[in-house]
Amino acid sequence: MLKVPVMADVFAQGKEPEYLFWVGSAGSFDDRAKKITRAFVKLLNKADVDFAVLGTEESSSGDAAKRAGNEFLFQMQAMTNIEVMNMYNVKKIVTACPHSYNTLKNEYPELGGKYQVIHHTQLLAELIKQGKLEVENIQLNQKTITFHDPCYLGRANKEYQAPRTILKSIGVNLIEMPRSKNNSFCCGAGGAQMFKEPEKGFMDVNVMRTKEALTLQPDVIATGCPFCNTMMTDGVKNEKQEEKVDVKDVAEILAEALKL
Repeated sequence: MLKVPVMADVFAQGKEPEYLFWVGSAGSFDDRAKKITRAFVKLLNKADVDFAVLGTEESSSGDAAKRAGNEFLFQMQAMTNIEVMNMYNVKKIVTACPHSYNTLKNEYPELGGKYQVIHHTQLLAELIKQGKLEVENIQLNQKTITFHDPCYLGRANKEYQAPRTILKSIGVNLIEMPRSKNNSFCCGAGGAQMFKEPEKGFMDVNVMRTKEALTLQPDVIATGCPFCNTMMTDGVKNEKQEEKVDVKDVAEILAEALKL
């Protein structure tokens, strides 16, 4: 059974958890992304990480509003969140969404929200290094996996190693797409493109990126972002490869490999 402490309850007991787990809109409401949230919480519980969530007090980070050009709405959402987090004396935030990660880390400080913000792959890589998460290689070391770099984790914030460190620690056969790391290619969801139809062109961006991944004949396309997960999953379905290729978050893959 998953343990998910709520910040208000923890704070009422006079405690301040080390991490606020920012779940994000996708991780809270999208049925597929909820599985990523559960996998990450399973790992946090296993490593005995001191964390809590805001629960109903968490609102949208404002990323989508800002990317879509509605700065006024973004600032309203951000100020509301900052007021809540500062009330709880939040110091560290971990999130499985690079969009929230980028916004909380780089755009909240000028509005009064100054926190240490990390991506879930960064925390998981550190927990593995500390020996708090032991992985079994038996089930997964025959799998061929390629990792798709989320734009807001990679090119925007220069984090390329953490997710790869996790996958290598599991012992999978990690292969890189021709365009990866700082030369990676977008899944097609960033910049609020997730919420609109694509412009006219000869191919959808997510289909092009998925085709690139499928040329490597992977068993799994790994992601570190719920938006990327959706776009790559749709791409795999478009190519009618869903029976052969899975799309999974790094946290889900690590949860499968846990030594229980």
